[in-house]
Amino acid sequence: MELAQRVQQLPPYLFARISQLIAEKRAAGVDVISLGIGDPDLPTPAHILDALKEASDDPANHRYPESDGLPEFRRSIARWYENRHGVILDPDREVVPLIGSKEGIAHFPLCLINPGDVSLITDPGYPVYEVATMFAGGETVKLPLAEEDGWLPRLDDISADVAARAKILWLNYPNNPTGAIADLAFFERAVAWAKAHDVAIAHDLAYAEVSYEGYEPPSILQVEGARDVAIEFNSLSKAFNMTGWRVGMAVGNAELINALTRVKTNMDSGIPQAIQQMAMAALDGPLDAVEEHNAIYTRRRDRAIEVLRELGLRVEPPKASLYIWARLPEGERSSADFAGRLIDQTGVVVTPGMSYGAAGEGYIRISLTTPDDRLDEALSRLAKFARGEQVL
Repeated sequence: MELAQRVQQLPPYLFARISQLIAEKRAAGVDVISLGIGDPDLPTPAHILDALKEASDDPANHRYPESDGLPEFRRSIARWYENRHGVILDPDREVVPLIGSKEGIAHFPLCLINPGDVSLITDPGYPVYEVATMFAGGETVKLPLAEEDGWLPRLDDISADVAARAKILWLNYPNNPTGAIADLAFFERAVAWAKAHDVAIAHDLAYAEVSYEGYEPPSILQVEGARDVAIEFNSLSKAFNMTGWRVGMAVGNAELINALTRVKTNMDSGIPQAIQQMAMAALDGPLDAVEEHNAIYTRRRDRAIEVLRELGLRVEPPKASLYIWARLPEGERSSADFAGRLIDQTGVVVTPGMSYGAAGEGYIRISLTTPDDRLDEALSRLAKFARGEQVL
C-alpha cells in the first residue's frame, strides 16, 4: 500500500532519532548519558500527586471528560494568569485546556491554514511548528535567528509578498533551543506587525517558570492589544515536572480559542478529569517546589557552563529555559560531527544545533534535566575529553 504523501515527507522526529542512537550505543555496551532531551528528572511535587490520588477514587472521574475541560480548571488557569502575569482572562471564552501544549500546537494550524497559506517559523526552532503546518497543507517560511540579534526575528525583513500569504507567526520565548528571552518591547513590535498584516501570533510559553536569578519571563498577553491577534500555549510540564501527565493550556484571542476547541472536540476527548484536578492543585497551590527546582537547575547550569568552556565552546548563561545553547569551538563546522565524536569518545549525548534548522548549525544544545550524579559523570567525561584524555 502507498502511504499518504504527508507521511512520506515526514522527517523522523528529532528525539526519536536521539533515543534510537542511545539504544544502539547501550546495546554495544556503552554507558550512555543523555543530555539531549528536556524531560525533567525531578519528581512531580507530593501535594500535586496527592490530589491525583484523591481524584482517582471519584467514580465521576472514570468517565469521558469534555474537550473544553472542567469549568473549575479553566477558572484555575485564569487565576494563574492573573496572579503570575496580571492578565485577566474570561475562563469560558479565552481558555482551553490541552493534553500537553504540544497537542494544541500540533492542532492549531488546522484552525487557520489552507493549502498555500504560510506559517512563519523561527530558525532554529521547535520542529513541531513546521510539521503541524505541513499536516494542515500549508507552507513554512523560516525566519533566521542570529546570536547578534539576541535570537529574535527581524520582522521588518519579512517581504510584503510573504506577509500577505502568512496566517501564523510562531514565537517561543524563553526559547527552545537557544534559551533566548524576549522583553515586552519585542512583543509590542510583534503585535503591531501582526495587526498590520492580519496575521495571528502563536506564542509558546512552555518554559516561563524555569528561570534564573529572579528573572520572570513575560506573557505576550501583557502587551496592550495582544489579545486581538495572539494565542499563547502554556504547559505544566516544565514548571511542575509533569511531562508524563500531559496537561497544558491555550489562552488568548477568543475566536482562536473557539476554533481550537472546535478542532479538539472532533479530535480528542479531553484531559482525564483526575489529571485536571491534579493540575488545579499545581496552579492553585504553593510554589515552593518551583523555586527549589530552579535552584537545582541553576547549580547544574553553572557546573555545565564551566566544563563546556573548557571544551572551547562559547556559551553565555541563559536567564531561562532548561537548555544551554553553546557555539562550537573555533575550527569546528558541523554540529552533527561534533556531537557524534562526543558520543563515540565519551558516551555523552548532546543535540546538534542543525537539528533545529539551518540557522542552528554551529551550535549544540545541552539539557539540564539529568540527575546530579549522572550529570557530574557526564561533565567529568567531557572535561577529560577536553584535556585530550581517553574516556571510554
